[in-house]
Amino acid sequence: MNNNDIQADVVVVGGGLAGFACALQAAQDGADVILLEKLGEIGGSSAMSGGCLAFAGTDLQKAASIEDSSELLYADLIEVGKHENDPALVRAYVDHQLETYDWLKQAGVEFSPVMETSSGQSVPRVHTVDPADTVRALAGRAKDTGKVRLLLNTSALRLIRDAHGTVVGVSAEREGNTFTASGKHGVVLASGGFCKNPELVHRYAPQYDDAVFIGGEGNVGDGLKMALLIGADCRDMIYIKGTYGKHPTDETNHHSLLAVYKGAIAVNQDGKRYVDESISYKLLGDACITQPYGATFQIFDHPIMQSGDNAVRILDIERRLEEGLVIQADTIEALAEQIEVPAHVLIDTVNTYNGYVDAGHDPDFGRAHLVHQHGELVRIETGPFYAYPSTAAVYGTYCGLCVDAAMHVLDVYGDVIPGLYAAGEMVGGLHGAAYMTGSALGKAAIFGRIAARSATRI
Repeated sequence: MNNNDIQADVVVVGGGLAGFACALQAAQDGADVILLEKLGEIGGSSAMSGGCLAFAGTDLQKAASIEDSSELLYADLIEVGKHENDPALVRAYVDHQLETYDWLKQAGVEFSPVMETSSGQSVPRVHTVDPADTVRALAGRAKDTGKVRLLLNTSALRLIRDAHGTVVGVSAEREGNTFTASGKHGVVLASGGFCKNPELVHRYAPQYDDAVFIGGEGNVGDGLKMALLIGADCRDMIYIKGTYGKHPTDETNHHSLLAVYKGAIAVNQDGKRYVDESISYKLLGDACITQPYGATFQIFDHPIMQSGDNAVRILDIERRLEEGLVIQADTIEALAEQIEVPAHVLIDTVNTYNGYVDAGHDPDFGRAHLVHQHGELVRIETGPFYAYPSTAAVYGTYCGLCVDAAMHVLDVYGDVIPGLYAAGEMVGGLHGAAYMTGSALGKAAIFGRIAARSATRI
């Protein structure tokens, strides 16, 4: 046995929201935890996200007179996923979401009181946090338990199994030294996706070879490859998608802007609409990437601009205007000249759309709401007018390992790989073909806690 070898009840791989939710829950339930993070700081892609979590039936919603429920959340998740998601995982998310919301608050996570509606939501259920602060809050609570040992700059290399095939730890490397981190109750993989691995992205989603990729530098698929090596199965790889609304040249804001969910229309380089703007921004990303140059424009007027919310990163329209990222003009014709699309086409596109709004029917693309099943369409008619250049950015891979509702990783025959669990972006099956805003951070927290309780058998 190597003198550097270490042991705990549970080994967690990955220091983002899923990893720390798992570590804190396990510690609160009495387990000793080793958490390995290969970078020199915690947070990962979680800390870079838009900070949205999808919860239903919360006190914040009730204070805003928003009627929501677990069953409506379940129905929305299934619908936006086009019934390609695993109902058992969706049910696990829904059944544990409200208690996880309360648990996060108890751990010191602060939620904005502002409620907004976004991709895949029938009612406002965007619960907004500062994502980096959220990870730090859980990390601080985990440290305070005295039961979580965090090792930064430590890479997990391979899963270790005993003679019976049970995962009992990982081999790891730190400062040039290789050692074993053993887990009495197993290993939880919470190491994120692979948006920073061009080879893997090309293997599963070559249509996004030239897309913008934004995520934690450590998200190269280590956990996925370790699990696949011992026979784990994966799913939803064909549903890797970019998120619409990323400015093509902006290097300051890592997140997208979704003015379309406030009433904007999306037009291509020819000045024409090409999609129902109310659908999931993952599907909007698919539609955008096929347009000329893989970039389009969100077109809106002054009332839509004012309806944004600077407290919600994906709706901070006014702040983007202040940063010089939004193009402004007094007329649609002048706006068309600035963005170099045919003025007569853009004018006709806006006028035609306004006619559809008045008629209550969009025969071209079937748009009926601002976003999903929520919100009445609005005319684009009051200057000044605005255009926001937008492309699709891959923020996460939203696919991954096959797991059951208890977060046990499954092999290619559907059998549990004993001692191996997964949480967060490592998990496939929740989102299906598209994506609800907030369900990625939501599943990181929810599934991290479920994995902890399964691993510690509590």
